[in-house]
Amino acid sequence: MNNQKSLSIAAIVMTVALVILIAIFPAQAAESEKRMALHDVMQQLGRDMQAVTGAISEENWGLVAQLAPKIGRHPEPPIAEKLRILAWLGTDAGKFRGFDGQVQDAATPMGEAATRGDGQEVIVAFSEMQQRCLSCHQEFRKPFQEHFYGKR
Repeated sequence: MNNQKSLSIAAIVMTVALVILIAIFPAQAAESEKRMALHDVMQQLGRDMQAVTGAISEENWGLVAQLAPKIGRHPEPPIAEKLRILAWLGTDAGKFRGFDGQVQDAATPMGEAATRGDGQEVIVAFSEMQQRCLSCHQEFRKPFQEHFYGKR
């Protein structure tokens, strides 16, 4: 009788564990497919960069000067997401952050040149920013998407 009672308790515990696992796995799958905050940051940066391109073509230096600090000092993802990304980057975290710093380093003189109305210098700084963005994307975008979103 005692043995039968132990088996019943074990069966209940295993059933509860199974139900919990079934409930957790879909939630984890949904979490991995959920868009990260960094995605939204990158989308806004893309819109801002496109707006700068349009402003340059129209020689609207005031708009370039307004957008430059938004690009250089863009929002960062929440700390928990940032820690996940940095853990994934491992020893490449410095390189990743370096690209971001280089974008900021180019955004500042772009804004200053726009304030002076110096279109040539705006274009030089904008080109530098674009090159840093491209370098980072070529190095990190595909592995990032594969790791965090399972995209190949």
